[in-house]
Amino acid sequence: MEKLTIVANVTAKADQIDRVKAELKKLIDVTRAEEGCINYDLHQDNENPAHFLFYENWASHELWEAHMNSQHLKNYMAATDGAVELFTLNEMVQIA
Repeated sequence: MEKLTIVANVTAKADQIDRVKAELKKLIDVTRAEEGCINYDLHQDNENPAHFLFYENWASHELWEAHMNSQHLKNYMAATDGAVELFTLNEMVQIA
C-alpha cells in the first residue's frame, strides 16, 4: 500500500487556545514513536493562533488507523472536550 498523508486542522475556541496547544504538543513524541509514522508535524497559524495544523505521513492507512485508535489520542480527545471549535481531516496521497 502507498504512503498516506494526513492534513488535520484544529481550531480551538478563542478562550481555549493554550489548553488545546498544550494537549496537541503532548501527542508529538509519542506519535512519532509509533510504528509507521514517517513524520508528524504541528503548525500554528501566524495570523490566527487558534488554528493548528498537523501535517503527517504514514507508511500505510492501517498504521494510521492504529494511531487513530491509540490511548494517547483518546486522552487528547477527553482533555480537549468542549475546547475545539472546528476539526477537519483530509486523507491524501502524493501524486507528484
